[in-house]
Amino acid sequence: MKRLLSYFTLLISLGYGAGAGAEIVNVAVASNFTAPMKAIAAEFEQDTGHTTQLAFGSSGKFFAQIKNGAPFQIFLSADAKKPEILEQEGFAVAGSRFTYAFGSLVLWSAQPDLVDAAGEILSKAPFRHLALANPKLAPYGLAAQEILEKLGRWSALQDKLVMGENIAQTHQFVTTGNAELGFVALSQIMQDGNLTGGSSWMIPSELYSPIRQDAALLVTGQNNAAATALLDYLKSDKAVTIIKAYGYQL
Repeated sequence: MKRLLSYFTLLISLGYGAGAGAEIVNVAVASNFTAPMKAIAAEFEQDTGHTTQLAFGSSGKFFAQIKNGAPFQIFLSADAKKPEILEQEGFAVAGSRFTYAFGSLVLWSAQPDLVDAAGEILSKAPFRHLALANPKLAPYGLAAQEILEKLGRWSALQDKLVMGENIAQTHQFVTTGNAELGFVALSQIMQDGNLTGGSSWMIPSELYSPIRQDAALLVTGQNNAAATALLDYLKSDKAVTIIKAYGYQL
């Protein structure tokens, strides 16, 4: 019996058992992808036994942090350019990049009848504040600027613009009423395929460049089993179903 107990003690010390092989992966996630990533991570942990540690913020800030040694193993950017540069500069594993979603931008207000279905409110401007993410930090903000420029409203609305550090803060400005309306990600006002409330203009895709969101395995995660498993999981049918339920295209 004593020998048998010693054997089991050795197995436990070597990590065998229910949690055998499970690892932790640190993921930098663009803030527009907060809700779907939380749902995907929960399914991933249940299915694989690995643990995810998620950080949400602007892609521009994560880009700078990764180049300065931040301990992330995966980067889910809101654009394709930043993961590409990280790969070129040796911070991301060559060949690991892929597109996990195409985002959509919406002009939205928490007030039910403020935003019309054609976006004419931008020309009439019966509002004091229009929120958007900082175009210098967030791809969704850059897309919002592109829309206003194409509509000829960028210069005219300058004194009404309030900029969030990222799309999450922009959504918060509108939700709290600090801005009557704003450019937000469709995923932020959609759940289970339905809009959650307020009023919105579904902006035609020809008014802005495609928001292609790429993932990359960082060199710090190339030997992390949880990191490679999570990237594979993002391509699974279960993850794709979740991603589409939040209004993303694939």
